[in-house]
Amino acid sequence: MQERPLGRSGLAVSRLALGTMTWGADTDTDDAAAQLKGFVDAGGNLVDTADVYGDGEAEAVIGSLLDALIPRDDLLIATKSGLRPGSGRRRDGSRGHLLRSLDASLRRLGTEYVDLWQVHGYDETTPLEETLAALDYAVTSGRVRYVGVSNFSGWQTARAAAWQQALPGRTPVVATQVEYSLLERGVEREVLPACASLGLGVLAWSPLGRGVLTGKYRHGRPADSRAASPHFGPFVSSYLDSRSSSIVEAVATAASGLGVSPLEVALAWVRDRPGVVAPVLGARTVGQLLGALKVEEMTLPAEIETALDDVSAIAIGYPERDA
Repeated sequence: MQERPLGRSGLAVSRLALGTMTWGADTDTDDAAAQLKGFVDAGGNLVDTADVYGDGEAEAVIGSLLDALIPRDDLLIATKSGLRPGSGRRRDGSRGHLLRSLDASLRRLGTEYVDLWQVHGYDETTPLEETLAALDYAVTSGRVRYVGVSNFSGWQTARAAAWQQALPGRTPVVATQVEYSLLERGVEREVLPACASLGLGVLAWSPLGRGVLTGKYRHGRPADSRAASPHFGPFVSSYLDSRSSSIVEAVATAASGLGVSPLEVALAWVRDRPGVVAPVLGARTVGQLLGALKVEEMTLPAEIETALDDVSAIAIGYPERDA
């Protein structure tokens, strides 16, 4: 698998990242082990997780596989902190919460450091300089190699990155992780231009439009699908509308013409967008993952890429668009 630099950092990451949001919940340890082994065997090295995935179980599963299955030095581990689901304060970027969460993540992962630590969301109640100071301390204490943000808007991303670049001795923000797919292109208005200007690499979560771009929902909701589950149903349903349907049909038509799967078409489109370092792919089974890894062998023809751009285009008006 080809590798790409992660923003202005020394990290070279595989251009497909392995997501673990379902590990420890929908994906058990045996399936997770098979996925990790298949991913590494294909040349992948970037594994993405978060302290809230499976209430910490995703990190614990990864920790159980480090060295026992894959040497720690063969992996780049990215995790996230800053969310408190179920509490009155959903986002918490305070120094105390972030550093406590990081220590808990390291214990579950069974490692002394993570390669990329990301703030999982912008906290309006905590001064940004406090949040960023926690990132600095995590790096200087040796617990983190590089830092990033996730789900920040354009101005929030630019403010964080510019603050760290402006002050001497601060740890640069090297990446952002945002939702990006043919069904969700909102980051093209401000986030991607900010990242291009400030040198941040983009990790794209849900590159398959929460699974909708695979075409599995073209004729209903399979009983074993995420859309049919109480937990993930609302997460998927927002993309089961007429606009999404037209995009899915365009992807299916392109896939048929190329002799590949819709999944490969949708994934290749995101992977090769300007600024994107790696899509983060979460699979429920090793079979799904191995099917997705075939995307490494393909590049979309320019005319198909243009057609998909057109059918999924979003309105970009004043002031982002040139007057």
